[in-house]
Amino acid sequence: MAETRIVSIIGRKDSGKTTLVTALAADFQRRGKKVGTIKHSCHHPNIDTEGTDTWRHFNEGKANQVIYETAEQRVIFERQQEESDPVDLTKKYLMENDIVLVEGFKTHSLPKIEVCRKDCTEPPLYDPSAENSSNWISLVTDRDDLEFNIPVFRFKDTAWMVTLSQIMWAKAKIVTTD
Repeated sequence: MAETRIVSIIGRKDSGKTTLVTALAADFQRRGKKVGTIKHSCHHPNIDTEGTDTWRHFNEGKANQVIYETAEQRVIFERQQEESDPVDLTKKYLMENDIVLVEGFKTHSLPKIEVCRKDCTEPPLYDPSAENSSNWISLVTDRDDLEFNIPVFRFKDTAWMVTLSQIMWAKAKIVTTD
């Protein structure tokens, strides 16, 4: 039975989610772990150009799935009726990884690390009194005024990345194939 770990990195717009995902992915990679990522978005991605072969296969030919393959990369364009669950996406595409870092999907019941920056004037999403507060692993911030009953890491501190990745590994949701 294959298994992989999954954790969601959440935060408000422009809080630094992508920066943290890429830093954590690189850290896990350095430690010999295979890393997959899932990027959630509310916006239609602009990842193909009108008129290219793949665009034409998908849009003009109305293909259900299109795979674009090179020697180093594979991109799958796939039609769907509704948004998928990150655990289902992991099971379908990413089970060969040791850990999957999900950027977004903040409403799903995954273990979460929240990124909160001073420049984002809204309060953190984390609410210790909320029913789902146990899903939060930690908060990463550049604000000195935040203290919670979960680990709070500050970008200015040293060695927080190693500690955070160790906590993530221990508290990640484990997904198995049935």
